[in-house]
Amino acid sequence: MNPTQIITKTRITSIDFLRGAIMIIMALDHVRDYLYSGSFYYDPLDLTKTSGILFFTRWITHFCAPIFLLLAGTSAYLIGQKKTKSELSIFLVKRGLWLVLLEMLVVNLGWNFNLTFPMLFFITIWALGVSMIILAALIHLPMKLILALSLIVICGHNLFDGIHVPGNTLPAFGWSLLHDQQFFTWHHEVLLVGYPLVPLFAVMSLGYCVGELYGSGYDAEKRKRILIIAGGSALVLFILLRFSNIYGDPVKWGEQKDAFFTFLSFIKVNKYPPSLLYLLLTLGFALLFLGFTERLQNGVVKVVSVYGRVPMFYYLIHIYIIHLIAMISSALKHGQNWHIWLLQKPIWFTTDLKGYGFSLPVAYLIWIAIVAGLYPLCKQYDAYKQSNKDKWWLSYL
Repeated sequence: MNPTQIITKTRITSIDFLRGAIMIIMALDHVRDYLYSGSFYYDPLDLTKTSGILFFTRWITHFCAPIFLLLAGTSAYLIGQKKTKSELSIFLVKRGLWLVLLEMLVVNLGWNFNLTFPMLFFITIWALGVSMIILAALIHLPMKLILALSLIVICGHNLFDGIHVPGNTLPAFGWSLLHDQQFFTWHHEVLLVGYPLVPLFAVMSLGYCVGELYGSGYDAEKRKRILIIAGGSALVLFILLRFSNIYGDPVKWGEQKDAFFTFLSFIKVNKYPPSLLYLLLTLGFALLFLGFTERLQNGVVKVVSVYGRVPMFYYLIHIYIIHLIAMISSALKHGQNWHIWLLQKPIWFTTDLKGYGFSLPVAYLIWIAIVAGLYPLCKQYDAYKQSNKDKWWLSYL
């Protein structure tokens, strides 16, 4: 194997390793939502009620969505190395529309187990799909301009934090899709806009720019240096802006009952929509991770990367497994009617579920068991994808 092949192999592994890590962490949040008894009483980030371990159980999963979008943009650039710009645009539009369809039908059904679809969640996969459609247009711009626009949106969108469109109206829904998480009702359905597009589409286009660092012939040491400097600078900027309490997040930090909880207040940044400080923190660590794991090769990397190579396959299956475990354990452990898990309203507001669930240590064990149990399936599907690259439909799952 020549040096170029080694660099290529390492480069792909470092991206898959990071994506796999966030997919594993993401499942922890969903297990907590559906299987931890305290989930039905209060927000784990509520500093007046939470504990340190519960806070970090929720907080660590904040890294998942923005890093997933960032790496999706990077992957789009790498796919584009084998396509023309027009071909890549068409691919991104088709894949984006497919993801929106998956979110509305397959993912929503997994969350709610209700074939009448009383709720529609516009969350991670929806934002991913629409961001791809936007990226399909942006890729025709010069790379420096894409980078500039991405940074302007990411850094400047908090200027609009004070703008809200009240009411259950179409203009309010449209603004929510852009920049304001809200619940709406349409006929008898509940609509939740969980992941507004701004600034998430800019995170994906930023990832597209990062992809240029992984282009053919790019110097590996230079790439590592840029990633580490960029990631470190983002974290320094996060600390400075957060300490100032002037700009970058709609929720200010403040002194709490002790130094530890004051620290928790400092790192408790706004996720919906992702604030500038939230993105500086999460993407800063992501860039550092990519820089420092550039040539890392061991058993852990190999295993974790499997999840990172089949993220959508893993994502779809794990939702149904977690919900099914919740339904079965609720009936067996508490004698509850399994029909309550055919959700009519968001799980956080379903009062029938109070009194159900497991302790946090047990929830962690279930999370580990689910992730480990999915490994053989993910590995087998990854092998199938690798040996059937001629099947076009595999690129959509």
